[in-house]
Amino acid sequence: MVYASGLLIYVSGVYGFVGCVFIGIFVRIKTENMGDVIRFDSVEQYNKLYGQETLHPLVTVVDLSKASTFPTHAIMNFGLYALFLKQTRCGDLRYGKQTYDYQEGTVTSFAPGQVVEVNMEPGVRPLSYGLLFHPDLIKGTPLGQEIKHYSFFSYASNEALHLSDEEKGIFRDCLDKIHLELVRPADKHSKKLISRNIELLLDYCMRFYERQFVTRTKVNRGILVQFEELLEQYFQSDRPQVQGLPTVKYFADSVHLSPNYFGDLIKKETGKTAQEYILEKLIDVAKEEILGTVKSVSEIAYGLGFQYPQHFTRIFKKTVGYTPSAYRIIR
Repeated sequence: MVYASGLLIYVSGVYGFVGCVFIGIFVRIKTENMGDVIRFDSVEQYNKLYGQETLHPLVTVVDLSKASTFPTHAIMNFGLYALFLKQTRCGDLRYGKQTYDYQEGTVTSFAPGQVVEVNMEPGVRPLSYGLLFHPDLIKGTPLGQEIKHYSFFSYASNEALHLSDEEKGIFRDCLDKIHLELVRPADKHSKKLISRNIELLLDYCMRFYERQFVTRTKVNRGILVQFEELLEQYFQSDRPQVQGLPTVKYFADSVHLSPNYFGDLIKKETGKTAQEYILEKLIDVAKEEILGTVKSVSEIAYGLGFQYPQHFTRIFKKTVGYTPSAYRIIR
């Protein structure tokens, strides 16, 4: 079993890659009992593994179709940011009860600290075009301050970005501009231009993901319906008393998505964050308990999953404008 940021991927089970010829497939995993892990703390370490030239100590543009050497199986711990554009079809990807294409034009991205397993079919070369950069490259730059907002770095492998032909051209063009800066002699503008072109690429990826949310509206609406049903079931069960207040991660795991992707999807569909959606339901249930029962405020608070009644009172007043006791009186 491998884990993919909240998505269980069974190699031969319900969820996972279906009929996939593992051509350079990346799967985020946990490393319990998985053997030796190759750690990349520098660009040069990655380039050496794939026989790529290192033009800059902190950033590299790689064309793995030209790799002079490559592993057929490896578990990698990235100390770098990385984005790869797959240039070959590898079958279908299934998660939940839906099957999605995982083929030519797929972009996967990784952030420092993420662990990835790579499997190659014997006799097959990797066919990916990508960018890797060390966090030190963007320190002190506007991108360094904004990098945490590029939430797709925390998406699970099943939530990869699928590009149109036009979008693939834009992606490659951004990489080509970065590579152009790497091959020319460095000057006082080099770091700024490299950083800005990386930021441009990431901004395009954000735009492409938003487009993907729109084009998969039917699937997304289905997930929203599931979210609403799970939210209702949560408060109708004893889970609040056992597990406490509901979290975004709980619902993301329940629909087999990573928390970041799930949160972005809910925001795109409703205009609210997933946390705001949960809070709105929590307050609705609280109002019903306050007005429809004779329970004390403390009993209601504990029943909703709060550890401390005063925490419940503070949140209720901030949201409704009245304390629970005052709300019961005025209504």
